[in-house]
Amino acid sequence: PIMDGSSAAFVEAIDQVGLKRLDRGRRYLRVKKTVRVDTGSAWCELQPYNGIHFDITIDFDTPLIGRQQFASDMTPDVFRSDLSRARTFGNVKDVEQLWKMGFALGSSLENSVAIADDKVLNPEGTRWSDEFARHKALDAVGDLSLAGLPILGLYRSYKGGHKMNHAILVKLFEDKDAFEIVEAPAFREAGHAETVGLAAAAFGPDVS
Repeated sequence: PIMDGSSAAFVEAIDQVGLKRLDRGRRYLRVKKTVRVDTGSAWCELQPYNGIHFDITIDFDTPLIGRQQFASDMTPDVFRSDLSRARTFGNVKDVEQLWKMGFALGSSLENSVAIADDKVLNPEGTRWSDEFARHKALDAVGDLSLAGLPILGLYRSYKGGHKMNHAILVKLFEDKDAFEIVEAPAFREAGHAETVGLAAAAFGPDVS
């Protein structure tokens, strides 16, 4: 389901249901050494990092988008305020070609940012001047979640996309020395620490 082209509807749905905190620490996949994928001028890599960080750069041959970058530690607040509402986008010429092939038949101004002649066709414009880079970062967050566990590491990409986001996970799992599974301390009502930003020593090896 494309909703409005962003993840905002899913965030709202989770808010309506609420969260249940478990009595066990969350498990993470920690990057131990750098892995990288290169495809022409595009590349992506995962690096060791004490936290969860995304650094996404796009570079489109159109003045409307050009080179944009989104870089931030990824916390629930950052995801909610800075990424969740970033919509997918595309050039009208490309969408028309997809329509002829029977694809993207539901695409409209209600669920994507449409570009034509270096202009945004949506009457409301973009939600941020760099919404394009933010959406690519949103894609990366979703794609890397397919690892099965939140990744402790820094993910960088240049001219990346879904295919490269998948490729970096394949590359990571090919090297058993490049990662390990760790567990954060269990939550405590008083004096608990936030998971992101904890020193590496605060995580223990997963023994389950």
